[in-house]
Amino acid sequence: MRRSLTKQVIIRKKHDIDRIFKQGRRFSCKGMRLSVIANSLGYDRFIVIPARKFGNSVERNRIRRQMKEIFRLYDGRLMPQSEHSAIGHDFALVVFPGKLSSHSLLESDFLSLLDRVAGK
Repeated sequence: MRRSLTKQVIIRKKHDIDRIFKQGRRFSCKGMRLSVIANSLGYDRFIVIPARKFGNSVERNRIRRQMKEIFRLYDGRLMPQSEHSAIGHDFALVVFPGKLSSHSLLESDFLSLLDRVAGK
């Protein structure tokens, strides 16, 4: 298992982000909203977007780091795909301020969203 996310896994281009929000499927739970769309890259990509009213930059960057770590840990198990499939997914996670403080709570909420995405 790799120890950090590679640059290719983080979504940075505005047109990619806009495509996720305009065409992607949306799933919500208390404190976060996940948008998902298929890509043809063969691997999953991810972006964390804290809401504007999330707090100061320290809090926003902390939540980004926590969610990226959770994504890294569960990267291979995010979406079911066959071994010969060249389809990956783009994930955009918007995090809202509120009761999302502990790492375990963030992780359980994120995993419940992923279960809903996968249809479990």
